[in-house]
Amino acid sequence: MNIDFRTPEYSIHRDGVRCTNCRICVHQCANEAHIWDEKQKKVLADDIKCVNCHRCVLTCPTRALSIGSYPLEFKPNAHWTPHYITSIFKQASSGAMLLAGMGTDKPYPVYWDHLLINASQVTNPSIDPLREPMELKTFLGRKPDSLKIENGKLTEKMPPQLELETPIMFAAMSFGAISLNAMTSLAIAAEKMGTFYNTGEGGLHSSLYKYGKNTIVQVASGRFGVHTDYLWAGSAIEIKIGQGAKPGIGGHLPGEKVGLDVSLTRMIPEGSDAISPAPHHDIYSIEDLRQLIYSLKEATDYSKPVAVKIAAVHNIAAIASGAARAGADIIVIDGFRGGTGAAPLRTRDNVGIPIELALAAVDSRLRSESIRHQVSLVVAGSIRCSSDVIKAIAIGADACYIGSAALMALGCHMCQKCYTGKCNWGIATQNPNLTKRLDPVAGAERAANLLKAWSHEIKEMLGGMGINALESLRGNRLMLRGIGLTEKELSILGVKHAGE
Repeated sequence: MNIDFRTPEYSIHRDGVRCTNCRICVHQCANEAHIWDEKQKKVLADDIKCVNCHRCVLTCPTRALSIGSYPLEFKPNAHWTPHYITSIFKQASSGAMLLAGMGTDKPYPVYWDHLLINASQVTNPSIDPLREPMELKTFLGRKPDSLKIENGKLTEKMPPQLELETPIMFAAMSFGAISLNAMTSLAIAAEKMGTFYNTGEGGLHSSLYKYGKNTIVQVASGRFGVHTDYLWAGSAIEIKIGQGAKPGIGGHLPGEKVGLDVSLTRMIPEGSDAISPAPHHDIYSIEDLRQLIYSLKEATDYSKPVAVKIAAVHNIAAIASGAARAGADIIVIDGFRGGTGAAPLRTRDNVGIPIELALAAVDSRLRSESIRHQVSLVVAGSIRCSSDVIKAIAIGADACYIGSAALMALGCHMCQKCYTGKCNWGIATQNPNLTKRLDPVAGAERAANLLKAWSHEIKEMLGGMGINALESLRGNRLMLRGIGLTEKELSILGVKHAGE
């Protein structure tokens, strides 16, 4: 007898008194975890198919459903934990790599939570942002070595810049990995809030060209959807070298997600897998990177800043220095908690370093080489709230990307099954029956509200520090103190311990 060793992760609890067998849960669950039993005339649950996305719980009209962990105990073993035992069961059954969505959920230190922000008291009065001007405007791009001013006017021609009303942008997520409705939501929200969203590596859908002034177009190793009109469509171009969730490897969009719209946008055959190689096959050195940077600048008449996105890895400071010297106007650093539609589980959980340490190392290195002004730094991968943004800027960032948080604003419940294409919230799917669940107008309103709320909180915290412009906080690590950190960690972060 063949026994399937897999056991459910979650258990569906149905209140027999409240449940009316209306079958809404059956229709709402794309994973088929709820089943109508015709003989018993009632809804049953198949726990092993539940991914804990909460769709059934939130759409149940009588609140009859709840989801909990499946009550299965293994003999306690500090080395062979249930995670590794069940992983072996899965791979012994399938012979395949384990996949995961979103960023790592392993309990590595979250350095944002070990940093505390300063506040004004007597000698440096705080500022009330409701009554006094507070400037969050941010400019991303290369700054000149010096400014020429004649008769009180700036005569120096500035390199192309991105102008942000708030230091927060929507991170790169491709059409194909997420739905067109999700992309549209972020595009509308970016336009409304005076910031930018990023196309990711999947090209730009024809319906989104009208949001070009708030778009950053990405050029990745697969060159999907890259053509002259695409490069001209956005306000900036980003070269993707690495991704925080899976440094050193490429991407793979399964053919079942490549419908007509995705195929036209990515310029690949319908139904074919979209595979991005691990490296760019024309980049094997900093000199090769420089060639691509200036090819893109030439192609767009030097009218747009060019960013280089790199994953946070062990020698990140040296890599960033090389990218700056290669001509990048913006460097994007993606930490190991950065989200993704799909990544090998072991790569996601074991490769890369935290964004906090990577940012501190890069900012310090560029300052020591006197080239910090030549690039703007944007960080991504684990930005959860406005205080994370404040701390990132104090360490040295110019702005932050948010991806996971943006998707949560649209309705993502972090079930981490994006790679299945069965997102019940209409976000990480191309199934038309699911994508229609996300209204792009409503989604845009929620995403814009998130940025609005965070911007208010940033102003409040800046005012509390006695700072009236974000520029004055940038790289000002004296405004931070560490708590519960080792001397080495404090040294890398460049902050003093609380009480000093």
